[in-house]
Amino acid sequence: MTADGRDRSLIPALQAAFARIAGWSFDYRWVVLGLFAAFVGVTAHLASRVLTSSGIQSYFEDTDPHLIAYEKYREDFGSDEVSYILYDAPGYEHGPWNLEVMRKIATLTTALEDEVPFVYQVRSLVNAELLIGVEDGLEIHEIADDFPESQEAMLVARERVMSKPMLVGGLVSEDSMHAAIIVEMDASSTDPIEDLRLDPEGGDGIDNIFPTATEAVISSILERPEYAGIRFYHGGDVALDSAYYRVIWDEGRILALISMLVIGGILLASYRSVIGTLAPLAVVQLTIMACIAFIYLVGWKLDLGFSRTPTLLTAIGVAHSVHIISEFRSRYAALRDRRAALVESVALVGVPCLMTSITTAIGFAAIGFSPIKSLSHAGIYSAVGVVGAFVLSFTLLMALLVMSRRELAGLAGATCAVGAFLALRSFGILEASLAALVAGSLGIALITRLAAHEREPARVVSHSPRVDRSLTGIADFSIRFRKPILIGFAALFAVCFLGIPRIVVDTNWMETFSYAMPIKAITERIDGEMGGSSRTVFVFDSGESDGIMEPAVLREMERIQTIGAGHHAVRKSYSLVDILKDLNQAFHGGDPAYHVIPDSRELVAQYLLLYESSGGDEAEEYVTPDYQRASVEVRMALGPSSWASSLINEVNSELQVEPLESTEVMVTGIGSLYDRLMDYIVWTQITSFVLAFGAIALILIGLFSSGSTGLIAMVPNLTPVALVLGIMGWSGIYLDYSKVMIAAVAMGIAVDDTIHMMTRYRHEFSRCGDYTEALRRAMLGVGRPLMITSAALVGGFLVLTFSVLNSEVSMGILLATTIITALIADFLLMPALILTFHPFGPESAGQAEHLSDAA
Repeated sequence: MTADGRDRSLIPALQAAFARIAGWSFDYRWVVLGLFAAFVGVTAHLASRVLTSSGIQSYFEDTDPHLIAYEKYREDFGSDEVSYILYDAPGYEHGPWNLEVMRKIATLTTALEDEVPFVYQVRSLVNAELLIGVEDGLEIHEIADDFPESQEAMLVARERVMSKPMLVGGLVSEDSMHAAIIVEMDASSTDPIEDLRLDPEGGDGIDNIFPTATEAVISSILERPEYAGIRFYHGGDVALDSAYYRVIWDEGRILALISMLVIGGILLASYRSVIGTLAPLAVVQLTIMACIAFIYLVGWKLDLGFSRTPTLLTAIGVAHSVHIISEFRSRYAALRDRRAALVESVALVGVPCLMTSITTAIGFAAIGFSPIKSLSHAGIYSAVGVVGAFVLSFTLLMALLVMSRRELAGLAGATCAVGAFLALRSFGILEASLAALVAGSLGIALITRLAAHEREPARVVSHSPRVDRSLTGIADFSIRFRKPILIGFAALFAVCFLGIPRIVVDTNWMETFSYAMPIKAITERIDGEMGGSSRTVFVFDSGESDGIMEPAVLREMERIQTIGAGHHAVRKSYSLVDILKDLNQAFHGGDPAYHVIPDSRELVAQYLLLYESSGGDEAEEYVTPDYQRASVEVRMALGPSSWASSLINEVNSELQVEPLESTEVMVTGIGSLYDRLMDYIVWTQITSFVLAFGAIALILIGLFSSGSTGLIAMVPNLTPVALVLGIMGWSGIYLDYSKVMIAAVAMGIAVDDTIHMMTRYRHEFSRCGDYTEALRRAMLGVGRPLMITSAALVGGFLVLTFSVLNSEVSMGILLATTIITALIADFLLMPALILTFHPFGPESAGQAEHLSDAA
C-alpha cells in the first residue's frame, strides 16, 4: 500500500482477471458445463481402474536398503508373518491336554493346512517335533504319528512336550493350560498385489486380498460347531493387519458419509438453501474422484496414505464453496443481477481462494519429500486435489449459481438422464455410485432451486443481524484489548514451545486399536500367556558354506539370544541353536545338563545329518540350505516400536564392547522396518514443516508486496501448529505415522482463514484508510463464511471420534483443534498485530476501489 492509498501489490490485477473470468463463465456457462461433464466422465472412468495396496510395502520405496534387506531375509527364510491362535478349554479336565480336545485340535490343524489360502505350514501340539535319541540314531516323534488312545497316554505326551524348552512359551504355556496353533504364511504384505489376490480375476477388493482373505477363512474355520468347547484367541500379524485394513476401508466410508451429512447439515442450517448445501458436497466428492484418477494416471495405488485424504480435501473444497456462495448471496441481494453479482463476488473472493489453494497445495507438496513412500505420494496427490477443488469451485459452482429457470430445468433433466444411463451401463461400481451421487445431488438441488427460483430474490438475506452484532463485537474486542491479546498469545506460545521438545516419536501398534475391537484384548492375552506378537530378526552371515556349523558361530548366535532374553519386552527367541541344543540333549538321554551347543563342528554336522534324514524340517526356517546364513528370531510383546529400537541398541552396545569375530550380523524383520520408519517420521515432520513455512511465507510476502504484511500473516498460522504440537508433547500423544503430517497440514488449513481475513482487511483499508473501521468491515465481510466453514469442518472432523481406532480419534480431535485455533487466531491475534504494527501504511482518507470498474 503506497502513501497515496493505492494498492501496488498483485491483488488488483488478479481481481481484475477473476472478474473477467467470471463474466466469461456467465456468458458461456453451457460451455463450462460441457467441459465439466467431459471431465466427470473421464475422471470417473480412470478412477474406477485404480488398484489398491496395503501393508508395510506402502511405507518404503522399492530401492530402500532396509526393504531390500528384508526381502533378502524373506528370500532366504520365507515369510515371517503368521496367524497365532491361542486356545484353552476351561470346561475340560487337563485343558488343552484333554484327549477329546487334542482330537479336535488334530482335525483343526488339518483343516487349516488344507483350506487356508497363502498358508505355508501349520504348527500345533499334534505335529510339533519331539526329538528322541534312540540306540541307533534319532527319532522325531509327533503326537499325530501315534495318537494316544487314553488320557493317561496323553498326559505322558504332555510331559515330553513340557520338557522341550523350544516348545514352552511358543506352542504351550508354562502352566500347560494354554496352547497355540501357529499358521505360518507363504505370503507377505510386501509382495506385489498380483501375488496377494485370492482369486486372480476377483479384483482388489479387501475380501480378495491377503491378509484379510486369509483371516476370514481362518475365523470361519474356528467358528465351526465341531470345535465347540474350545476358546480361541485369533491374533498375530494376519489378524492384526486384517482388523486394521477392514476398519480403514469399511469404517472409513461410513465415517466419511456421516461427516458429509454433518457438514451438509451445518451448511443447510447456515444458508437454508439446498444448492448451498449440496453444491459444496458435490465439489468435494468430485475432487476426491479426480484425485483418485490422478493416482491411476501416475501409476500409483490407493494405499494407507489415502485414508485421510478425503477428510483433508473436504476442508479445502467446502471452504472455497462457502466463500463463493456467501459473497454471491450478499451481492445478489443488493444488485438483483446475477452477472454483476457473480463478477463482483468472484473478483473479491477469487484472489484469496487462489492463494489459499496455492499455499495449501505447497503444505501438502512439502510432504512429497518424505522418504516414506505412502506419505510422499499422499502429499503430491493431495496437492493435486487441492488444485482440483479450486478449479471445480470456480467452474461447476459458478455455473449452478447463475443459471436461469429454463436452463435449470434442462440441466436437471439432462443430469438425471446421464446419471441413470451411466448407472445402467455400469462401467464399474465406482462410476455407477458416483453417477448416482452426482445425478441425485444435482438433480435434487436444481429441481428444488427451480421451484423456489421466482421467489428467491425476496428471500435472500445477506447477513443475520445477530451474527453481525457478534462479529462487530469481536472486532471491537480486538481493538480494545489488543495488548492483552498479544500477551495472552505470547504466553500460549511459550507453553506450547516448552511442550514441543517433549514429543515422543514412536508407533504403538496396540494403541492404534481401542477396546471396542476384540483384537486388542486378544493380542494382550496372547502376549501375556505366550511368546510375543512382534518380532525382530538378526541374520548372521558366516561368510562361507557350512560356516554356521562352527560352534563359535553358534555361540555368537546364542549370545544375541541371551542379550534379548534380558530385555523387558522379549518373550521368546528361536534359532538353529535351540534345535541343536535339543538334539544334543536327546542324544544324551534327555539329560538337561546337555541342553548346550555341541562341542565340535563335526558333531554339529552329524546331528544335523541325522535330523534331516529322520524327517526333521523346522531347521529350514532358521538356516539357509548352504548353511552360510542363519537367523535369530526374537519375539516381543506388541507395544511401542521403541521397544525394538532399545533391543537393537542393547545388542549394538554389547557388540561394541565385545565385537563378533566369526560372523557379520544384520538386523531385519518387521520390527526393524518399523524402527527405521521412526527415523523417517522425524525427518518428514521437520522437513515438511520447514519447507511449507518457508514457501508459504514467501508467497504471502509476494502477494502483499510487503515483508511485514507477509510475516504478520504467518504468525496466526503458527498458532494452531504450536498448539497441536504442544498438546501432543504435554499429553504424551505419540508422533507416529498417522500424525506425521499434522504440522504441515495444520499450517495448510490455518493459512486459508488468514488469507481471506488479511486480503479483505487490506481491501477495506484501501477504501476507508482507517484500521479500526477496516477491521469492522472485514469482519462483517468474511467473518460469517469463516465461522460457517470452521463450524462445518470441526463437525466433520469430530466425526472421527466415533472411530474404533484410537489413532483416528486423536487425529479428529487434533484437526478440530487446529480449525478452532486458526479461527480464534485470525479473529483476535491477527487484528491485534495489524493494529499494533500498521503494515498497510499510514491511515488516510482512502481511495475507493470499485470492483465493477475492474470488471
